[in-house]
Amino acid sequence: MYGTIARPASQVLSEVTITDQEFRLFQNLIKAHTGIALSEHKRNLVCSRLGKRLRALSLPSFRKYYDYLRDEAGQTELEHFVNAITTNKTDFYREKAHFDFLEQEMVSAWKARVVRTGKRQIRIWSAGCSSGEEPYTIAITLRNAIENFSAWDVRILASDIDTEVLDRAAQGVYPTERVADIPKPILERYFLRGTGSRAGFVQVAPEIRDLITFRQINLQWDPWPVRTFFDCIFCRNVIIYFDKPTQRRLMERFAAYLKDDAYLFLGHSESLYGMSDEFTLLRNTIYRKREGKGSATPPWATK
Repeated sequence: MYGTIARPASQVLSEVTITDQEFRLFQNLIKAHTGIALSEHKRNLVCSRLGKRLRALSLPSFRKYYDYLRDEAGQTELEHFVNAITTNKTDFYREKAHFDFLEQEMVSAWKARVVRTGKRQIRIWSAGCSSGEEPYTIAITLRNAIENFSAWDVRILASDIDTEVLDRAAQGVYPTERVADIPKPILERYFLRGTGSRAGFVQVAPEIRDLITFRQINLQWDPWPVRTFFDCIFCRNVIIYFDKPTQRRLMERFAAYLKDDAYLFLGHSESLYGMSDEFTLLRNTIYRKREGKGSATPPWATK
């Protein structure tokens, strides 16, 4: 009689599949924690990404992993769970028309506001900033478009639910291929080229990094840890992962944090059609808050 040879645990775990019931459990869990609605076609992605967490924890099944997440002992694992599920795809100057509008239309409007109010202040929120390319592009665009920039008070809040990408974003370090399409004058002025062990990488210059505050914010949190009104919110390629009720509620909350006549940018496949009357469409996926919409009371004062 021949004996059997035990397979390594990592090999056994790699063959674990997710059942219909287990997938529904994770759908409900991620919806409750993040608002993200996972469709059926995401099953393989969930199996692949969470399979890595099973191997890291030496758990034999997805049900055991789910039970661990629900247990008090597994609460610290929830952060890894959310990080594994969220999608982080972005580029510098992604949807370039948005940054052209920022430079040509919005900066002009803010300069005109200075004449009326004397205030040189700009506040922008990059919600769902991923690995940082969006807020850095915003900062570079403003720095390049505003003369006498040092006389202005410009701050950008960059938030994401994924703590791992936020750590990378705050460092502002990217492989050179990620900045290959940035115009050479911009690249030379606002990026530092790595040498030695950092050859093949660039880092965003301190004068740009210093304009941005990176912070973990789950858009499902209520209230948000934010106490300022914004001139503009970028929330691009985020709401496509939410169901309609979650989208509507998010737009209501954004409107409460935006000044009158402030701007909202969505992703190329996103729209507020039939969803919100707080905003007017200016250009494709570029909106402006209608004057008088939303409460005059700061949203953070009502909690």
